[in-house]
Amino acid sequence: MTAGRREGGQAGRAARLASCAALALFASACATKGMIKDLNTQLQVMRTQQARADSARAAELTRVIAMQQRIMDSLGSSREALRQLRTESQQEFLSINQQLVQVQELTGQSQRRLAELKRGLDDRTDALAATGDTTRPATPTDSAAPAGTPTPEQLLQTARSEALRGSYSAARMGYREFMRLYPTRPEMPDATYFLAETFTEEPDSALVYYRQVYEKHRTSSRAPTALYKTGLLLERRRDKTGAREAYQKIIQQYPRSNEVELARGRLAALQP
Repeated sequence: MTAGRREGGQAGRAARLASCAALALFASACATKGMIKDLNTQLQVMRTQQARADSARAAELTRVIAMQQRIMDSLGSSREALRQLRTESQQEFLSINQQLVQVQELTGQSQRRLAELKRGLDDRTDALAATGDTTRPATPTDSAAPAGTPTPEQLLQTARSEALRGSYSAARMGYREFMRLYPTRPEMPDATYFLAETFTEEPDSALVYYRQVYEKHRTSSRAPTALYKTGLLLERRRDKTGAREAYQKIIQQYPRSNEVELARGRLAALQP
């Protein structure tokens, strides 16, 4: 009986051990499956993050490539624009040189023409002196004037043409020659006024001739205009007193001139 109990006890312990082993094996299998599931989840998260990172890098790379392409296109456009500008500049430079050559040729021709006119007048004067005729050279209405003698109209027209071309030195020569040879001609106020106009860069010289127009030809229609130009030049020299005097002369002496309202406006602007 004792032996039977022993065998029963051993059998029970063996069964309990088997049960414990089975439980341990089951627990181990469950733990392994859970870990594998967690690992798979982590791997999936990592793959998702990597895919997002790769996508972001690809987008950034695409943006950089597009920016580089735009820069290259811009550089290409700039190079083309510079090439066109260089070509146009060269063409303009060539055109300017050609124009300068033409102006020089025209200036030379005009100066030669004025010199020829002056020589003709000198020859005419010498011829008159040799015959004992001390009167002034013949006017354009004098049919006895020899061929080649320049008339007042010729001198004035040549001078005006030179002034319009911008050849002021040649224009001054013509006006001065007219004033020397024909001091009593009715065109004297015009010649003096237009001579003053040629001194675009020499205001002091312009003032001298504008004042001559007013002082020597006060009844001329050029006188109020010359006075107004005198006032403007004096303003530029900051001579407000002199400018006011010029404008006041226009208002007092030429109340019906075109410059009178201009003179009033300048006087109002010069008020302290």
